[in-house]
Amino acid sequence: MLRIVLPVTKKISPFNETARNLRIQNKPLWLLQRELLSRYVTKERELSAKEPLPLLREPMLVHRDNLFFDKEYIDEFIYQAKKRGRPVRAAFSLDDLAFREHALPLSVSYTPAGNLYLADLWYYPNGPEADVDPLVIDMQAREVGYYHVPTYMANQMGDLVYYVPLRSMMAIDCWTHIFIADSVFGIFARGARFEERLKTDIRFKLNIISTALYEGRQLLECSQLVKIGKNCTIDPSAVIHGPTTIGDGVTINAGTVIENCVIGDNVNISQGCQLMLSVVGDGTFLPFRAALFMTTIMENSMVAQNTCLQMCVVGRNTFIGAGSTFTDYNLIPAPIKALDGNEQLKLSNRPVLGGAVGHNCRIGAGMIVYPARTIESDVVLAASRERRVVDKDVRYQDSDHHKMRNSEVHKQCYPKDKEEEIESW
Repeated sequence: MLRIVLPVTKKISPFNETARNLRIQNKPLWLLQRELLSRYVTKERELSAKEPLPLLREPMLVHRDNLFFDKEYIDEFIYQAKKRGRPVRAAFSLDDLAFREHALPLSVSYTPAGNLYLADLWYYPNGPEADVDPLVIDMQAREVGYYHVPTYMANQMGDLVYYVPLRSMMAIDCWTHIFIADSVFGIFARGARFEERLKTDIRFKLNIISTALYEGRQLLECSQLVKIGKNCTIDPSAVIHGPTTIGDGVTINAGTVIENCVIGDNVNISQGCQLMLSVVGDGTFLPFRAALFMTTIMENSMVAQNTCLQMCVVGRNTFIGAGSTFTDYNLIPAPIKALDGNEQLKLSNRPVLGGAVGHNCRIGAGMIVYPARTIESDVVLAASRERRVVDKDVRYQDSDHHKMRNSEVHKQCYPKDKEEEIESW
């Protein structure tokens, strides 16, 4: 089957980079797509902007390069598409709670069609055709709680739950979609599939139990659930609960607690760090007592000691100083707004939400960042009397390094330039 990749040239704030090059589940999105489709595709072609689809009479899978999907979704989509034997386009119903509550808000990629929303994923059995049927694949959402909170918070903000899919697909249009794809549709979904398989597959369950007994570990700590790469150094006092994946060359020091995370290659985690439901990119350094909850950190970044990040996304080659806190809850329970796919502030549909930091940033110690605020790539922020609390989005032109000596040393690596218009295929 031929795979056709349609480009999305719009850059995502605050990273100033297209979605295809941003990391999801610690892999560039383009590479994640290629790996998941490799079983079905014999050749592929990436179109340039405004280039029409090739008029070839052969099976084609066509998709935008800003789509995140997992193996479970794409397997079901291709199976159902081939079964129909007609051209189809991926679609979602508002009855699908995972789509309605998490994928649709802040997005600009879906096309309304009656009571459905069409996504930019097509299957053509005999080349491009104008007449295409919608194909709805239920993401099989499960309601999962993620905070135990006092009653007064729950009454004002609603239940603090996610609708976690067993099959995931969504467009990446803004930074909050990276958070959803990594945490809710990625790590949470992996845990939900594990629990579902424990209920339905007795052989799998017995294998997990026998491995835990043989290794003398608790069930969640056994090697069936905690996958560790080569040349890792892990202190015996570290607590690691699965499902967790740890890459090669990782160092985990004493007193660290890791629960249901993805840890990349060559990561250094110092004493007393707390990591939960997070994705930590290759080459990341976490000094002592750094804490991550439902947070994505892309490659080669550093989060210094005593810093707490909750529900955040941090770009590559970025430093966040000691004792900084990214808050995720409005003290006065006003709805949280975030930047959508058109960089307009819209309701995020989230009662709690952290912030986002772009690539190549330097954030000084002791900063406090309000919920859903963003710091653009290449920004330097130094704590001062005038600015210790970040209560609005910070752009490159607001960077403190413009007022510093030797400002030319800090190069702008991710400029925000013009994007080409996207035509509809």
